[in-house]
Amino acid sequence: MSRIAPNILTHPADIAALEALLPQLKGQIQVEITLKDGSRLLGTVAVQPTVQQYRDAKENEGSNGQLRLDDLDAPAQQHVLWLDQISAVRELPPHE
Repeated sequence: MSRIAPNILTHPADIAALEALLPQLKGQIQVEITLKDGSRLLGTVAVQPTVQQYRDAKENEGSNGQLRLDDLDAPAQQHVLWLDQISAVRELPPHE
């Protein structure tokens, strides 16, 4: 993964909000993700994400993380989402 993020977080409360998402994004669970722009995605969490250190375009250092989500209807399609863009996570019942 690139060590450059479009947005980095440095305020402790913002970083804590990212970390609060992690238990909701355990590997192999099916979720509905609502993004801050209002769009929604349904998918399976490939691997539980982590909060890591990144740099922005101006070389400032801060925290963010990436989620790889396999699309629920087309599992070969993957979505890579920045954690700071997620506004809500809802676990779905198993998809058969």
